[in-house]
Amino acid sequence: MPSAIFKLRGLRAGGLAALACAAALAVPACASDTPAPSSTAATTQNETFEKNEIVQAVATFFGVTAEAAGAAVEKIFSEYGRPSAYIKGEEASGAIGVGLRYGKGTLHMKGGTSETVYWQGPSVGWDVGGNGAKCFTLVYNLPSPDYIYRRFPGVEGSAYFIGGIGVNYQRDEKVTLAPMRAGVGFRLGANVGYLSYTRKRHILPF
Repeated sequence: MPSAIFKLRGLRAGGLAALACAAALAVPACASDTPAPSSTAATTQNETFEKNEIVQAVATFFGVTAEAAGAAVEKIFSEYGRPSAYIKGEEASGAIGVGLRYGKGTLHMKGGTSETVYWQGPSVGWDVGGNGAKCFTLVYNLPSPDYIYRRFPGVEGSAYFIGGIGVNYQRDEKVTLAPMRAGVGFRLGANVGYLSYTRKRHILPF
């Protein structure tokens, strides 16, 4: 009887030892209670465009020198930093007190996503003239293309010329747009208004 008891105890001990070994093998050797460092900052940087990328793209798009493009881009970067997207397109506009603007372009996200966008809108102010222009718009705080499809009012007093390129700002909630324009008969105008960005062309700008 005693030998049987010892054998039973030995089997139990062996079973417990086997379970302990299995549990140890199931836990990775590198496991730690310390959480892994966050990659949020790196992800944010990877999802935005560097200044050199934008300067080169702007210079090529407008057919200007890197110095001229860099002057306009530097001003925007100093205020808003690195954009999450940009729009390359063309537009036509005209005004006699009340103005209209229509445009079409391609939205480019840092991750490689791109899609066609349209914009249209009215303006009111001391603004007379007409033009056809190329438009390169830097887009800030855009989490996905869907957020571009809304109405963006102009930021009062934000219009200026630098490096032969006209720049002004538009904003809706957290998303900010910085359109840069250059073209024949170019006019920036002293006006207030908005642009509505849509997936399809709208004849009525309102």
